[in-house]
This record gives sequence, structure tokens and C-alpha cells, in this order.
Amino acid sequence: MHMCLHFARNPEDGQPKPTDRLFKIRPLIDYFNNKMADTYYPDKMLSLDESMVLWRGRLTFRQYIKNKRHKYGEKLYIVTEPDGTNIKFAVYTRQLNDFGGKGHAANVVLHLMENWLDVGHSIYMDNFYNSYDLAIKLLDRQTYCTGTLRVDRKHTPQEVKSQKLKAGETIARYSNGVLVGKWRDKRDVAYISTEFTNEMVTYRDKIERERQKPLPIYMYNKYMGGVDRQNQLMSYYPCERKTLRWYKKIGFHILQMLLLNSYLLFKKFTNSRMSIYDFRLQIVGGLVPEATGPAPGLRENTHHPKKNPQRPRGKAISRRCTYCFNIRKIRRDTSYHCPACRNAPYLCLDECFTLYHQNL
Repeated sequence: MHMCLHFARNPEDGQPKPTDRLFKIRPLIDYFNNKMADTYYPDKMLSLDESMVLWRGRLTFRQYIKNKRHKYGEKLYIVTEPDGTNIKFAVYTRQLNDFGGKGHAANVVLHLMENWLDVGHSIYMDNFYNSYDLAIKLLDRQTYCTGTLRVDRKHTPQEVKSQKLKAGETIARYSNGVLVGKWRDKRDVAYISTEFTNEMVTYRDKIERERQKPLPIYMYNKYMGGVDRQNQLMSYYPCERKTLRWYKKIGFHILQMLLLNSYLLFKKFTNSRMSIYDFRLQIVGGLVPEATGPAPGLRENTHHPKKNPQRPRGKAISRRCTYCFNIRKIRRDTSYHCPACRNAPYLCLDECFTLYHQNL
């Protein structure tokens, strides 16, 4: 079945070679994104992060991300809700027309959020994406952003960069509706927000101690885990295999994401307590109907060619082709015969076998 599985047609002889590196999987990517856009409108809180489809083989756009648990693979940029529902995704292929070049991170954000700008969504991102310039662009489109920030980003205030802080202290500066701050926990953490002020909020940690942190950091920790949640749920029942071709691996990953989205939306709108395992069984049962009777057996008069076994020394035993000798008046030897026919005639595997049985 894997040999017959394809998601797009290869170009015919004489047709130009596709320039899209994802042409083998593009119809499935577009189907996922279009189906989610047509079916479901997300809540206010969204997060954007990358995920990896494991791949260690040779591939032009294979990625290596040092701080990931699985370091090698095909990188996906994903927008999710906090519960792990995948709203939209893109596969990074290193092509310039694929978010590549200058401003790559900002281009990814604007592309994935294009359907949800101008309506007041809040997007949570890590320091790979966040910058002052991107925050201004999103704010102009009535979209809020919050997350961690690299202190060496352009337009980061000098006071925020250089200020020495003690544990628990914070510093922040505001400009054009954008907050850029730094907080000292075990180490310095820089952050940016266009939605929240720099007030400190009290919370309880894992051992019920009261702690404090800036509101942007608190909200970021609360809503940023959508992609991690998706990866966790998908890891329970993986279907990808190491020997798959790269595009089939992405294809199965997309089908897994579709199945997970269906499960999360089913739970959201029905308040069902069904487990993801039972949900998968229900889906499989709906796609594969039960058999209504015994499987049909082979007809007794079915003819199949059989090849003589290899001899210890030399080739397999061969005899002259009956059809070639009697009809075509030539001699050709073959090691294939039909054991279902009378006298088990030897027949060439090309058209002789078919023509002989048509004349029976």
C-alpha cells in the first residue's frame, strides 16, 4: 500500500519540473489549512511555535535545532490554541519565496496569521519571532503579541539591556503601545507585550508556595504550550515509521494532526469524556466497514504462472514455450509453466501466457 500511496501527480514527460519543493505533499497541506479555515474559527488566545517531523536522512530542507529533544527533522511552523488544536501550519523549505531571506521570522508570523488579523486576537510567541518592529505591525492590524525577547533585537531600550537586577526585580519601558521589559528570576528574562502592563502577579508554584512574576511572563507561560500539547497527544499513538519516504512521513503527520483536531473539537462541542484511543477506534470503524460475509476465495480454475526452482548449479529448468512453438512456429525457452492446465504447458510470461488462456 505504501508503494501506491501518493498525494500529487508527478510531472509527465516533457512537462517542466516543479519548483515547489513540497509539490509531492502540497495538496494535503492546502487541504488541511483550507478545511480548518472553513470549519472552525479559533478563540482569542493563540500561540505560534515550531515542531519537528523526525527525519535523519538526506533532504535539502532538513533542519537541525540544538535545543529540541528531537534535533533533526522537517520543521513545521504551527499556530495552535492552548489545548493543542492546530489552526494553520507551514513547512519550512529554505526557499526565498517560502518566508526565506530578510525578516524571515516576521514573514512566518504574518503569513500564518493572515486570516485572523484585524479582529483582536492575542498571539504568544518565543524570542525567535518577537521583535519591536513585528509588534508594531501586529498592533496596527489590531492583533496583540506577548512573549520572550532577545535583548539584542533592534530597538530594545538600552536601559533594559544594561540594567543589573536582583532576583525578583524588573525593569520596563513603553513606546507606541509596546512594552519591553526584563525580569530577574534565576537568570534575566527579557519580554515584550502590546497587551499587558508590567504589574506583578501572585501565583502558587508546584509545591504551593506563593511566588510573583510580571503579568506578561505569567500569561506567556499560561498560553504558550499549544504546540507542546499537540506533540504530547500525538506521541501516544505514533504511526510514522523510520523507513518512510520524507513526503509520506509528512503526509502521515498531517493525517495525525487532522485526527487530533477532530478529537479536540469533538470534546469541545460535546463535553464528551471519550478518550483519544476510543475516538481513533470509532474513526477507523467508520472508515473501514465490517465484512458482511466470508471473504471470496480464488476460483478453482484460476491460472497463475509458476516458475521452476533454481538448480544448485546453473539456471532453473526451462522448456520450449507451447504457444510460440504451435502458433508462432518459433522456439523460445521459458522456465514458467501453468500447473492448472492439462500437461502443465510452458509459456512465456509476456503475452503468450495471456493469449494461450484466451483460446482455451
